[in-house]
Order: sequence, then structure tokens, then C-alpha cells
Amino acid sequence: MLILLILGIFILPVSAFFLDGPGTENWIIPIQFVVMGAAGALVAFWLPLAHDGASPGKRILVGASTGIGLAFVGLAVFWFLLNGIGGA
Repeated sequence: MLILLILGIFILPVSAFFLDGPGTENWIIPIQFVVMGAAGALVAFWLPLAHDGASPGKRILVGASTGIGLAFVGLAVFWFLLNGIGGA
């Protein structure tokens, strides 16, 4: 899960680096969530995020939802790093 947390924090600036243009700037956060969902599904497929006897579909679903949840954490961390506690 630490892998997903680190990826959740760093995927937003990386996607902003590649998608910060006049036609693609609105795609930064949706792409972050898609990438984090896919990364969570892959990590859960290889590592046991769900309980031991879970089916592969359930493990992938738990991993994708964990990845999306940690994408929200990464978004919040990035927000507070840019704006501070007082906000924008």
C-alpha cells in the first residue's frame, strides 16, 4: 500500500507535466484517477491487498478502489503543499 501512496502523491505532478497544455489541462485529474485505479488493480493482482481467499476479480476491485482512494490522498497532499493550510 505504501507503493500506491507514493505513486498517488507523485502521479499528479507527472500527469500535469505531460498534460499541461491549452487543450489538455482539464484532463490532468481524471487521468490521475485512471492511472491510480489501474496501478491499484495491478498491485492488488500481485500483492495481497484483499483477504487471502479472495477471487482475482475481488482483489482487482479492492486494488482499484484503494488506488483511487490514495489518489484522493495524493491530491490533498499536493493541494496543501501548493496552498498551505489556509487554502487558495
